[in-house]
Amino acid sequence: MVREHGPYVHRLLRRLGVAAADVDDAFQEVFVVVHRKLDSFEYRSSIRTWVYGICVRVGTRHRRRRVARQEVSAVVDELAGTAPSPEATLHAHEARRLLDSFLDKLDDDKRAVFVLYELEGMPMRDVADLTNCPLPTAYSRLRIAREVVFDAIRRFQTQKDFK
Repeated sequence: MVREHGPYVHRLLRRLGVAAADVDDAFQEVFVVVHRKLDSFEYRSSIRTWVYGICVRVGTRHRRRRVARQEVSAVVDELAGTAPSPEATLHAHEARRLLDSFLDKLDDDKRAVFVLYELEGMPMRDVADLTNCPLPTAYSRLRIAREVVFDAIRRFQTQKDFK
């Protein structure tokens, strides 16, 4: 199970705002829940969708804990040892930091919909099921999330152009 779903779960946890320092703990928590609840899985959806739902809930919990403790998320550049050059590593780190800062502008519900649909390519019906909301609500959350994220990107580009 971990081999099949692990890379996606790790990436999703980061995109859901789990701090780099906490992602391994959240990752382990996801698979502890999977192991504990696998016997009660009812096969109304794919196991993959079910695992991602657990991941969204665990990720949201970790993100809320971080905010409650008022921690500053330290983004760790995981590509440091494999990057072809220091510049490429710096650009990847900066892009990840920017994406995280744009996603931090969203509340948990909108962030989950945006990450699952836009970044992970999940079908909207699955996104709605995972986030426990009607399909039209999921689309509404996506629309608002896109506006917030794209507005942040435009503001960043404008600031960058003036420098």
